[in-house]
Amino acid sequence: MHTKIVNIIGWLASIMAISMYVSYSDQIARNLAGHSGSVVQPIFATLNCIFWTLYGILKPKIDWPIVVCNVPGIIFGAITVVTALLH
Repeated sequence: MHTKIVNIIGWLASIMAISMYVSYSDQIARNLAGHSGSVVQPIFATLNCIFWTLYGILKPKIDWPIVVCNVPGIIFGAITVVTALLH
């Protein structure tokens, strides 16, 4: 029972993390409209997600909740940085 609860918490946390990174879409839209935001936070978010994804993949047994929730962070963080630097 304890393992099942921990697994559910892991997936719920993953869903919340994905939601956090998808929220970059607003900044991406503003960047594309010519109102670029700071790149500091998305750079560090991207790096953070890269390291967490590597951690999840390199564990003896892949930690899927960690991997699943951090891959969108890599994608959205990188897009946010690139679009901010383009304008």
